[in-house]
Amino acid sequence: MDEKTEELRDIFIDVADDETVTESQADTHGSLSSETEVDERLHDAVADMRDRLEFDTDLDDDELAAVVKQFYAGESDAEIAERFDDLDADAVARTRFDLHLLREADTDVPFDVDRLRELRETDATPGELAEELGASRDVVHRCARALDTRAEIRSVNDRYRAEFENALRDRELSERLTSTVHEDGLDEATEGQETDIDF
Repeated sequence: MDEKTEELRDIFIDVADDETVTESQADTHGSLSSETEVDERLHDAVADMRDRLEFDTDLDDDELAAVVKQFYAGESDAEIAERFDDLDADAVARTRFDLHLLREADTDVPFDVDRLRELRETDATPGELAEELGASRDVVHRCARALDTRAEIRSVNDRYRAEFENALRDRELSERLTSTVHEDGLDEATEGQETDIDF
């Protein structure tokens, strides 16, 4: 501690009547989202979806929240499935539909999607749809499910995906700001210092 710092410390002790120079930091209200808060927000959004909409998945709310995070982290259905014991990629896709999480590939099909919409208004069976469109039943069913999911998303004004994205965006912002604060704090602390190292 140099002479000037010692003088400042002595002045502080005289004024504050306390020998403690630093103060412990506490969490303040209104702080950006921690990982736990993000998980809670995702869990609440998923629970609300399950109450209001029809779900096919057997996953619980915590597992569904994990699927949301993995989807937004850019993981494929196969990669997400690897994190669960009893799920394959198709089951993850069905879970995504429940959660209103769509991929471009869901409607990237070798037939006219508008034609599928028209045919679905008839009494055509899944086999007849597949034959008419020249695709497998699985591909036709998946595309039809994606179209139903899009309609459901519109019916709720896309509120759930917005909630997911807001929670995750707050976490990313918090991480960026924390990183910036650490970098800036270090830069300021070392600014103007000379390093004298003898080897």
